Amino acid sequence: MSETIEEKIKGYRTAPFDARFPNTNQTRNCFQNYLDYHRCNKALSAKDQDVAPCDWYQRVYKSLCPMSWVAKWDDQMENGTFPGKI
Repeated sequence: MSETIEEKIKGYRTAPFDARFPNTNQTRNCFQNYLDYHRCNKALSAKDQDVAPCDWYQRVYKSLCPMSWVAKWDDQMENGTFPGKI
């Protein structure tokens, strides 16, 4: 009955309901999952652990966020001007 993380990610189709963001506007949900993905990567990389669990956040933000936003945030991260705390 219990699924592994890899099985859950494999069966993933779109972002599931998140009780923190009950409204129709999913902008904050998008941004929060983008932050969570990069925080997860940073934390697990620092501990020399596998970053595969972070793929969940990446799939969610890629499902919710317009790609133009993601490209802009990626550019800001490269330039050191990203407004979020990672």
